[in-house]
Amino acid sequence: MTATLRPRPRASIAALLLAAGCSSGATAPTRTPPVVTPPTGTTCTFTNPVLAGSDPSLVQKDGNYYYVQSTSSGIFVYRSRELTRPAQNAVQVWSPPDTGWNRTNVWAPELKYFDGRWYIYYAAGRAGPPFLHQRSGVLESEGDDPQGRYVDRGMLYTGDSIATGRAARWAIDLTVHRMGGQLYAVWSGWERDSTTDRTPQHLYIARMANPTTIATNRVRISSPTAPWEQRSEADGLELQEGPEFLERGGQRFIVYSTGESWLPSYKLGMLRMTSADADPMSPASYVKTGPVFQSANGVFGVGHHTFAKSPDGREDWLVYHAKTSTTPGWGDRRVRMQPFTWAADGTPVFGTPVASSTPIARPSGECP
Repeated sequence: MTATLRPRPRASIAALLLAAGCSSGATAPTRTPPVVTPPTGTTCTFTNPVLAGSDPSLVQKDGNYYYVQSTSSGIFVYRSRELTRPAQNAVQVWSPPDTGWNRTNVWAPELKYFDGRWYIYYAAGRAGPPFLHQRSGVLESEGDDPQGRYVDRGMLYTGDSIATGRAARWAIDLTVHRMGGQLYAVWSGWERDSTTDRTPQHLYIARMANPTTIATNRVRISSPTAPWEQRSEADGLELQEGPEFLERGGQRFIVYSTGESWLPSYKLGMLRMTSADADPMSPASYVKTGPVFQSANGVFGVGHHTFAKSPDGREDWLVYHAKTSTTPGWGDRRVRMQPFTWAADGTPVFGTPVASSTPIARPSGECP
């Protein structure tokens, strides 16, 4: 996130790089941790990376995967029946305005579905570099079609004075999740305004009145203080970003990215909520562990992920981006995916990144 490496190309319209095929024999991806070996029988496979781009976000609904990405011209929603081929049937659903707070630097759109409407949460700014003005906004669909028309509902309040609405703070990678019937927003933000974008990023949470309105002041629930979250180079930066919720068996987790996104040290950390009825607004409700997924097997800078189910709902998949080299920068990021499993104590086991071009059994229910 250094100014010397800006502008930050958070995403691009992706050219599909998927290599899929059939070979002999059948294996089931049920290992813990998931270790993928070349198939030996008649099974359909794919290899990573699956497409060019970064910051993947997708939602599975009614047999389709809806994948969202941003470019300099706006936000696009794709539709595919196959998890491993997400960038199909592109529709541009929004363009930034010529003026205003969100006119440029549209980063990391996040697609969500609540109560019959689709929502796209995104970060944008009015200038940069340096990128000092990034804030979070939301688009709301007019109907039930994620590729239909959206209404720009404006900036979300991410500051410390909800009563006055003054000073929404720097905020990116906002996601929304429902817990106990209540919607909560979690995002990556700065403690205060700064004159440099080399500013530490923390994770914040706030309650929402509805999917387009934050109702409370923010609460900081985590900071990059662990040894494995410290900068890996002298000009690096301590940060936490890209939070995503994960639930199973009554346990809740927030899996996030840490380390510099432009370096091979980018990795995943995890917050576990202490109980199913723990207060999401209390920092004491979270226990940090990590790293839970990091560079290996020639795959560098793994992070900014999302989670998905296989088409038949039997498997859990981690979808993330990674760099193709150790050279600092964002231009070599590619989207990848692989199955993950669960430990006996109910925590996710992501294993290690599967090497590029290693055949992986396609998600259960995807092959004919």
